[in-house]
Amino acid sequence: MTTQPWDGSDRLVAIDIETTGRRMPKLEDIRKAPKGLRQPGLVIEIGCIELLRDGKGENGGWTKGRTWETRVNPDAPIHPDAIKVHNIRPNDLKTAPRFPQVVEEMMAFLGDDLLIAHAYKNEMDFLNYEFARMGKVPWGTEVFGSPRFLCTKEMSHEHFPGASGSLDALCDRLWLDRSDRFAHHGALLDADLTADAFLKMAYGDLGPRDASFG
Repeated sequence: MTTQPWDGSDRLVAIDIETTGRRMPKLEDIRKAPKGLRQPGLVIEIGCIELLRDGKGENGGWTKGRTWETRVNPDAPIHPDAIKVHNIRPNDLKTAPRFPQVVEEMMAFLGDDLLIAHAYKNEMDFLNYEFARMGKVPWGTEVFGSPRFLCTKEMSHEHFPGASGSLDALCDRLWLDRSDRFAHHGALLDADLTADAFLKMAYGDLGPRDASFG
């Protein structure tokens, strides 16, 4: 049996991030910007759920544990198209903490464990951007790198070649109930679905349709 990156782990964390919907500035543009110009925030909501291996039951003995979520005031506008997706409006974030105020608690929850994300590069880039924006590290520094992530989108391409890589499509193929997502997305909801999708694909529970669906 092929060894998997998570085989030696007893804890994994699924993570999802909602954003302003604005394009992330290119590194070269950031470095060319006038000194003292503050880059706009991007992250507005973070949701995480831990998976703990107890060695019992199905899906490799993994069970869901604690959750952690927060909204984040980006001090920046939210694109109307993004609001249609997550329904988070500027007024909803007026009293939310800024990223520097939540980062310590977030890092404590994540620990050093592997992170599960759908289209992980988004979460990785958003986090690295916010760390640099708060002055924690120089621009272009990776606080979070690719080896830290398990990507359910990449896994879906392996199980369902040629199929759509969206989280919605993956949930349908795996027979996961995503009805709570019909109205709007949410970081913790999406992290929870991502965790479910990971377990189904990691342990061969592809549902009655299997890879022939879609």
